[in-house]
Amino acid sequence: MFRYATPDDIDILTANDKNIDKAEMLNLIGLKRVYIMEEDNEFIGWLRYNLFWDNTPFMNMIHLKDENRGKGNGRKFVEFWEDEMRRLGYKTVMTSTASDEFAQHFYIKLGYSTIGGFLPSGDKFEVILSKKL
Repeated sequence: MFRYATPDDIDILTANDKNIDKAEMLNLIGLKRVYIMEEDNEFIGWLRYNLFWDNTPFMNMIHLKDENRGKGNGRKFVEFWEDEMRRLGYKTVMTSTASDEFAQHFYIKLGYSTIGGFLPSGDKFEVILSKKL
């Protein structure tokens, strides 16, 4: 159901994730910071993260195909990622979402707390969330 992305996944990832270029996606794949969710060997979605301040896992992207939403897959994916971060020895994880997106409520239900935010120039307010593992 969950696995590390490999370079073989680059086409589907870059076709769906317009927020990162191919070279950086390959870099994150090499660092094992991109996960794929599958069901019956079919691509459902992906999650990628980086390190905030070089020491705290920060989920940059989680995305599920539309037909796979509302079925608990997002919760399962985040919980899987949190377990992986615990296994790697991290004590805290972070993420963010635009203030007008429903995702902030999703993260709060999963135990995340709002710890701040910022207003990118010409964009919507971005809410920063954190969770102790």
